[in-house]
Amino acid sequence: MGNYLLVTATFIFLLGFSYTLYALGAGQFRPGRVNLAAMLVGFVLLSAELWQRGQVERGCPINSLFDVLIFMSWSIVLIYLLIGSAYRLSLLGSFTSALVLFILLFAQLVPMGRAPSHPVARDPWIEFHAALSLIAYGAFALAALAGLMYLLQDRQLKMRKGGALLYNLPPITDLAVANARLVWLGFGLLTISFVAGLISGMPVNTLKFWASAGIWAIYGLMLGLRKIHSLPPRRVAMLSIAVFAIALLALPAIQYLSTAR
Repeated sequence: MGNYLLVTATFIFLLGFSYTLYALGAGQFRPGRVNLAAMLVGFVLLSAELWQRGQVERGCPINSLFDVLIFMSWSIVLIYLLIGSAYRLSLLGSFTSALVLFILLFAQLVPMGRAPSHPVARDPWIEFHAALSLIAYGAFALAALAGLMYLLQDRQLKMRKGGALLYNLPPITDLAVANARLVWLGFGLLTISFVAGLISGMPVNTLKFWASAGIWAIYGLMLGLRKIHSLPPRRVAMLSIAVFAIALLALPAIQYLSTAR
């Protein structure tokens, strides 16, 4: 099976992000309808790519690190398309395009196994658990991007600097709310995925379990502290970026543990 769908999707995300950079540099940026169109086309292409890989693997295509990165990219775009139009038509789309583009390029340029090294699991609860975990990571990715935008705008406001970047970001209070809500969404999805894993009765790799549980616990602690008003929005933004970066770096190890016999 060729990867023409994946290559085309990567090119579409590159075009959307490049257009934003050009428009910002020329001072002609408008709320991201062009970027939104690119995200929609890219999402359709990634969906078709995952469907084709699912037909070949006869299951949910998340059985190798390559699969996981493609599915995570799809999840990030899915969450982006589901959030409110006030965010879809802002620079969040450009930030999202950049992140998805980076993940897709990494998946295609870095040598890694592209086929499962073990028989594909058929238990629907196991596949639901794995797929929902990656969709949760998509929500955490968007939370990290919203947190990054919050910090950029907070810095510009404190320095009393304007510019195209500041004027095209959502209001800082909206970014704080979006950041927290996306963390809540990811935490809820990850919790449900853990429940599905328990229902499936699948064998548990101890190291993988504690790695995943640690990420879940950190996000839960972050939300708990925010709920009791002891964690200001700026700290939530910083932590959402840091925790997602750690989770993303740990993903190869977690995937290896999940496929190791």
